[in-house]
Amino acid sequence: MAAISFRDVIKRYGKGRQELQVIHGVNAEIGDGEFVVIVGPSGCGKSTLLRMVAGLEEISSGQIAIGGRVVNDIEPAERDIAMVFQNYALYPHMTVFDNMAYGLKIRKMPPGEIRKRVDDAARILELGHLLDRKPRQLSGGQRQRVAMGRAIVRQPQVFLFDEPLSNLDAKLRAQTRIEIQKLHRELGITSLFVTHDQVEAMTLAQRMLVMNAGRMEQFGTPEEVYREPATTFVASFIGSPPMNLLKGAPGTKPGTVTGIRPEHLDIGEHGWEVRVETVELLGAERLIYGRLGDEHIIVRTEEGQPAPANDSMIRVRPREGRLHQFDATTGRRV
Repeated sequence: MAAISFRDVIKRYGKGRQELQVIHGVNAEIGDGEFVVIVGPSGCGKSTLLRMVAGLEEISSGQIAIGGRVVNDIEPAERDIAMVFQNYALYPHMTVFDNMAYGLKIRKMPPGEIRKRVDDAARILELGHLLDRKPRQLSGGQRQRVAMGRAIVRQPQVFLFDEPLSNLDAKLRAQTRIEIQKLHRELGITSLFVTHDQVEAMTLAQRMLVMNAGRMEQFGTPEEVYREPATTFVASFIGSPPMNLLKGAPGTKPGTVTGIRPEHLDIGEHGWEVRVETVELLGAERLIYGRLGDEHIIVRTEEGQPAPANDSMIRVRPREGRLHQFDATTGRRV
């Protein structure tokens, strides 16, 4: 196991007038045994950052250290990391056992040790009854577990997950998230997990690093990021539905944006006047989409509360202590 350190990490492609900078000075300290999720929209640089840790992308400037050792110029095979990709990359002609054991055989590890490591990983991932099958005989979720098993048997210092659940359907994603959490609790290996899915990030992370356009917007626990977003980007990206960001709402100070989450607005006799445009029923909750003056606003209500009619007027009131203020120019929390 090992801590990971990012120190002013920059990534550029090209040179001169063709130069494009895609990672802008990331600084972060990830503790030994910590599970950190790097989350952000497509193209924000999260996979590039992960690939620099793996050694698959060169670091243009700054340093990345694993276990106190700067790895900028160290080959991927010598970094003692294991990576799980979105594409399972299993050998179709090999059994599950041979897929998991292949890397150990290449290292010329004794057969007895290989068997023990594969059996241990199969037990953790509940793959023991599948060791003689070929990948084509497995479901998508089972193939992903085999890919994780292949990483586990290496017993690395660091696990790197690059959007490993994106090819699974919603039910399998939820099940595999639980398996990954159990895996981390059992092994305690430092893990970096990349995803564009903020639900995955919130449910898996001990801490989450939120990326936007190559910059680290915030680094904190899921609760910290949800309760005190550092920027309007984080406020709008984390949370489902996202935070309402209002420039002209009552009480908004000049030069600021007021944020309020849909679940922190209560319908009553007093408060902001909202015209209802449409109502979505989502099982145990309803989302009310409306307009507050010229601005769009979403209100979330619990099951059992009466649903307002389209085009009706309601009043909503923010709960005490739940308003957020951001600088309208920089987007930073004030």
